Amino acid sequence: MNKGYLAAFAAYLWWGLSPIYWKIIAPVPALEVLGLRVFWAIPFIALVFLVKKNFAFFITLVKSPWKYKIYFLSAMLLMTNWFVWIWSISNGYVVDASLGYFINPLLNVVIGVIFLHEQLRRVQWLSLILALAGVLYLAFNYGKFPWIALTLATTFALYGYIRKTASLGSFHGLSIEVLYLILPATLLLYILGQSPDFTLLHQNPEMHFWLSMTGIVTVVPLLTFAYAARKIPYSTLGFIQYIAPTLQFLLGVFAYNEEFNTQRLMGFSFIWLALVIYTFENIYYRNKKRAAYKAAL
Repeated sequence: MNKGYLAAFAAYLWWGLSPIYWKIIAPVPALEVLGLRVFWAIPFIALVFLVKKNFAFFITLVKSPWKYKIYFLSAMLLMTNWFVWIWSISNGYVVDASLGYFINPLLNVVIGVIFLHEQLRRVQWLSLILALAGVLYLAFNYGKFPWIALTLATTFALYGYIRKTASLGSFHGLSIEVLYLILPATLLLYILGQSPDFTLLHQNPEMHFWLSMTGIVTVVPLLTFAYAARKIPYSTLGFIQYIAPTLQFLLGVFAYNEEFNTQRLMGFSFIWLALVIYTFENIYYRNKKRAAYKAAL
């Protein structure tokens, strides 16, 4: 359980600071980056296979890729999430994207309660209601339909649910997802390459270096997230996730000077209060259980 919490914190801290990286490669169109993101993940995964010497699974995977067809769905969800994320960061919507990952934990909690039969304590329900109030306030005072936020939230919540309930571990599951994405990524880059606006052939060596880092930037947090999703309650994982959008929000407002008015401050404040309440209640409950266990010895 403790390793699961550490993995969750590491993944969300990585994702929270990731806009810094995606801003560097923002001059490259989002669809081109999306295609490259898949291909640069391949050598990193292959390296892990070599280190782990797990060739039997790789042979089985190549021979029967549809044996784990549920991962095709998670791969499509992941690719959609990637594109919307890359596009939003490149076009100056970091705060909008962070809203999506503030909404996402609410969906995680709902999935955890309805489909995984996880129980929430009274104070946790209060946290959920406060967070929901903040999200609704933001949505109604947004000024436009928050399609970026809702797409990011929905695709990643469903992705996390599949990864938690599927049979394989974090690395093997991600390997299958990348395998399923190779063909779509190849077709995408081929189609884009026919256009005179295709930019990859005209990028300088420094940009190509940064683009080559998409494999590491993609694979490492996904592995730690998938590991955490299998080790800790899904509803708890949802609230830990607030680390990432909070950092993204701070970068959007203070580093990239995106708009943040009074209405947004009000909505975000509800969500932050919910996180504080949930966190301290969880700490209190765990300490109480630990004390009761020691007293029973």
